[in-house]
Amino acid sequence: MRQKRATATGDGVDVIVGQWAAERPELETLPMEVFGRIYRISRLMGDRVERAYAPSGIGRGEFDVLATLRRAGEPYTLSPSQLSAALMLTTGGMTGRLDKLERAELVQRIPDPADRRALRARLTAKGRQVVDEALTAGLAEQAAALNQLPATQREQLAGLLRTLLAAC
Repeated sequence: MRQKRATATGDGVDVIVGQWAAERPELETLPMEVFGRIYRISRLMGDRVERAYAPSGIGRGEFDVLATLRRAGEPYTLSPSQLSAALMLTTGGMTGRLDKLERAELVQRIPDPADRRALRARLTAKGRQVVDEALTAGLAEQAAALNQLPATQREQLAGLLRTLLAAC
């Protein structure tokens, strides 16, 4: 069993692990420490990034759709089912997002040239400008947090997380 190191600067996860150590000292809590911190970092950074998107007039959900279209490259067009699959959303959830983005003139629905019964979502020029601004602002927030680590540790962390994600 691994012993918990005493640190002068603990966090909420340390508190939880300490409580479990008192109640169930036989438990190996390293997984809780790792995944508890990953979860908390994800939530905190998600909130920071969403605040960075706000001046562009979009939230995280809208950003995800716009960014998926932007990453698709010219002509920045995908079917709603392709968007749903990429974002792991139901078709109903995607329809709601596309409706909102279309009202804001950030995307437009156009006929699918391969299937006259279907539509495709296309990023507008305004949508491209909005997503590019939001992306820059969101990356700046993420970089500010990561810059608390030396460059070598940032690279190491990215590699370790890639390996861990592949194992999940």
